[in-house]
Amino acid sequence: MTSTPKILAFAGSTRVDSYNKKLVKIAAAGAQAAEVEVTYLDLRDLPLPLFDEDLEAQEGLPVNARTLKDLLISHQGLLIASPEYNSSLTPVLKNAIDWASRPSANEAPLTAFADKVAAIMSASPGGLGGLRGLSHLRAILQNIGVLVLPAQVAVPKAYEAFNTDGSLRDPQQQESIEKLGKNVANILLKLY
Repeated sequence: MTSTPKILAFAGSTRVDSYNKKLVKIAAAGAQAAEVEVTYLDLRDLPLPLFDEDLEAQEGLPVNARTLKDLLISHQGLLIASPEYNSSLTPVLKNAIDWASRPSANEAPLTAFADKVAAIMSASPGGLGGLRGLSHLRAILQNIGVLVLPAQVAVPKAYEAFNTDGSLRDPQQQESIEKLGKNVANILLKLY
């Protein structure tokens, strides 16, 4: 192995006290324990306009979209926590994926996503924990070249699932989320 694999961890939410931001940080800690480099990204820090081909044709890729795309390209793994909005993923997450998937000159299609290894997870106030949204996220990611690990975790009743320090109250849930991060890290360590 010539370098330490890198994992980009982010949530499909911009809310300051997002359950999914807390969740992905737990997975990131699991990956870090496996001795890979993890970068946490808050999509709130990279606001993007709604995807619009006319805007792209007139002005090119927005600066924050280029920043996101560069981050994705420079990491081999992904940890994504996605809230569920109306039985699907959030518009923020879909918009980020759409912008980052846009080709640049002299670049292979879907460069930001091809050959990545990912784990997905969700926390939701509902009884299914965001499970329905994860199926849509999985389908999108697989279609753009991401190897999405079969294991996923959905945490229901998120409003009562977390301790004040951001950890999960249920030790088994905590362990399963940490394991998602560790699994991505272990696969990357074998590949790289």
